[in-house]
Amino acid sequence: MISKFFGFEARETNLKQEIIGGLTTFLTMAYIVIVNPAILSDGTGMDKGALITVTCLAAAIGCLLAAFIANMPIAMAPGMGMNAFFTYSLVVGRGIPWEQALGIVFLSGVIFLALTLMKIREKVVDSIPIVIRYSIAAGIGLFIAFIGLQNMGLIVANPATLIGIGKFTPAVTLGVVGLIITGFFELKKIKGGILYGILITTAIGIITGNASLPSTIVSLPPSIESTFLKFDVIGALKISFIGPIFSFMFLDLFDSIGTIIACAKAAGLEDEDGNVADIGKALEADAIATVAGAILGTSTTTTFVESAAGVADGARTGFSSIVVAICMILTLFFAPIIGIVPGYATAPALIIVGVYMFKNLLNIDFNKMETAIPAFLTIIMMPLAYSISIGISFGFISYVVIEIFQGKIKTINPIMWIITILAIVNLAM
Repeated sequence: MISKFFGFEARETNLKQEIIGGLTTFLTMAYIVIVNPAILSDGTGMDKGALITVTCLAAAIGCLLAAFIANMPIAMAPGMGMNAFFTYSLVVGRGIPWEQALGIVFLSGVIFLALTLMKIREKVVDSIPIVIRYSIAAGIGLFIAFIGLQNMGLIVANPATLIGIGKFTPAVTLGVVGLIITGFFELKKIKGGILYGILITTAIGIITGNASLPSTIVSLPPSIESTFLKFDVIGALKISFIGPIFSFMFLDLFDSIGTIIACAKAAGLEDEDGNVADIGKALEADAIATVAGAILGTSTTTTFVESAAGVADGARTGFSSIVVAICMILTLFFAPIIGIVPGYATAPALIIVGVYMFKNLLNIDFNKMETAIPAFLTIIMMPLAYSISIGISFGFISYVVIEIFQGKIKTINPIMWIITILAIVNLAM
């Protein structure tokens, strides 16, 4: 029955292959259960215990949607980059209450879903220059790595130069050791390397007395009462929040489409023309997952690039996504263990993920100033302004200005004009 429903025969797969693929995907992305609560609770006032439960539930719901709506071997969870934007750009950076920030996420998901159902989403993607797309990914990578270095304590505030190197305290030293361990695992292409790095660093912290064991290992999942249905949509309906709403939407847009296409191609799920037939359904599942995540109390839920690891291990259908969902639900009962993981242990994960995202820089031609300037401004302004949306805004505006200077005003896509106006509004606010 399972084979027939998911089309195992047509995709040349079997139950064992799908289970292995699903477990591989889970191991490579399981770090999000630790990292996402750590980021979202950092200075926002959100309860870390509730966020552990919410992260697992949002991931499980997203994976089930991917399985039953799109039948694709893709996993979803609260996305890296989006959680950093939520915490450090909105709540900490702009002083927005986390309830309003969840409202912004909810609205971005609703708009995302509407654009998907009206088949406008692909047109929006096509209108955005490829250089801006790569720059956004690279910029977020740099921003995430910067946050990781801060959380580790290696980079600290300096009154003379704004930032500087921190002192090598035991915690900082353990963070550096964790980075070396995680980097080694990734270099050797060990699946689940990021998760293993976090666990080993935490274990070393416990042995050296810089972290403590929980009183219990297995327990009921922490309550989500403090975050469930706490999103403030009315408070998010402000002109000044137009920029953040569309920033979330675009971040999810680029993240999900790129990952879905890459995984579909690797799994052989494209037609003769190289198109992914069910990409619309996958995008629909992604949008619904974002809305569901905001309701639960987390930042944007998106398609995880780590799904490619599962595809490489044989995943070909949505059943592998069900396997990931089951693993996420089982993880709920080990919250006490997750809760002891210190910030210096998760910081290396942020840096390594940043490295992966920064590799998009290789796709940008810096020999041409018309692409180099908007790319550079997009990338550098994210960490300097401590805001992903500010970086994106500078990228769009500079690109349009350069096109005008080159006498190419007629070639600018109408949608790009709308996006640029929104970017100006974002900077003005």
